[in-house]
Amino acid sequence: MDIKQLREVFSKHGIEKVKVGGFDVDGVLRGKYVSLEKFWSAVDTGFGFCDVIFGWDITDALYDNARVTGWHTGYPDAHARIDLSTYRRIPWEPKTAAFLVDFVRPDGSPHPACPRSLLRQVTSRARAAGFTASFAAEFEFFVFKETPETMRAKGYKNLTPLSAGMFGYSWLREGQNSDFCHAILDQMAAFDIELEALHTETGPGVYEVAIRYDDALRMADKAALFKTAMKQLATRMGLSVTFMAKHSASLAGSSGHLHQSLWTTDRPRNLFFDEYGQHRMSDIARRYLGGQLALMPGLTALYAPTVNSYKRYVPGVWAPLNATWGVDNRTCAIRAISGDSKSTRFEYRQTAADMNPHIAIATALGAGLWGIAHDAVAPAESKGDASRDAIGGALPRTLREAITRLEGCPEAREILTPEFVDHYLRTRDWEARQYERAVTDWELERYFESI
Repeated sequence: MDIKQLREVFSKHGIEKVKVGGFDVDGVLRGKYVSLEKFWSAVDTGFGFCDVIFGWDITDALYDNARVTGWHTGYPDAHARIDLSTYRRIPWEPKTAAFLVDFVRPDGSPHPACPRSLLRQVTSRARAAGFTASFAAEFEFFVFKETPETMRAKGYKNLTPLSAGMFGYSWLREGQNSDFCHAILDQMAAFDIELEALHTETGPGVYEVAIRYDDALRMADKAALFKTAMKQLATRMGLSVTFMAKHSASLAGSSGHLHQSLWTTDRPRNLFFDEYGQHRMSDIARRYLGGQLALMPGLTALYAPTVNSYKRYVPGVWAPLNATWGVDNRTCAIRAISGDSKSTRFEYRQTAADMNPHIAIATALGAGLWGIAHDAVAPAESKGDASRDAIGGALPRTLREAITRLEGCPEAREILTPEFVDHYLRTRDWEARQYERAVTDWELERYFESI
């Protein structure tokens, strides 16, 4: 859409305000409202956006180890470029348009800490190799009859779920909460986030959505925007949601799986499908799979970004514990879906709902492309319970272990740029240190009187 077309769209829909924003390393959408005059002046030249968004953590606490910005730089503006192709109208904010931005350096090159710019670089490499990447995201999330104020007052404990009991795929629960379900389906569609499916999962008040497939960058945008929009939608209905990987020790975690395939760039053809290959999978698919599995232990910190991510990696809850794959096997880290020329794909199952979609998709695609380029060979297929299978390498079980593995993974710098990996490692080291010095309720209850 060019500027002339966009002006016509604004006029047609009576747009009076614009909201612009970009994603930080934690996947938080940082943005602001701008006037129409400010927006039109920034369309061609971009605008300044304080780069502190890459210098603080998910709670706005300033990093003490960042290099891309900090006290030593004075927290100057980063340059933000508006991506006009991301235009959306915000259904719940009348006469308001929304756009995403990419952060760049003064010379126009990608900002080293910008997740969206990172994904752009990886998809550009894919196109240069003759590939178009298709992705789809699934999210599980828990819903509570709480407001942000009541959750804080309760210390995020003993919250009232939207529905009680364990009702996976419950027609009954979906019907009892039909206003909520229809609001999700309708408002997300109006926000250009088309959902293929919505259903309850096993657990009190837990739901799962499947976002319709799209090219890698648009899917990352949709997946990241879904989490932000879902929290806004819930609040308007007197509810709250969480995308934590594991919010309760007694319940299963919240997954965030990524379906993926490669297609030709000219006449669309699924390059993962081979009618005569084993499991109808092509050689390209097997090398792509081999790359993802080979690099999975070293790249885990990029897929599982928080301390809480690793609370999900326990036996018996379908979260992968090692780098395995299997045909239609949901206990594996990667589930191969052997379909036809349209549906053959891989489901990446290591990721959870707390992932940063731009980083996770960039990493998954980059690892797959690495596998193709290096003729990677996947290990033998896992059958049955893959969590007990010794075929694949063990995955890190803590954020600190994952940081160490990422530090020693030169392939990460090859597929994601050294600058981004350095900044990311610094942010995850900070995250781990905040946890390591915390005193938890578990420790107080266990040791306060006994020792």
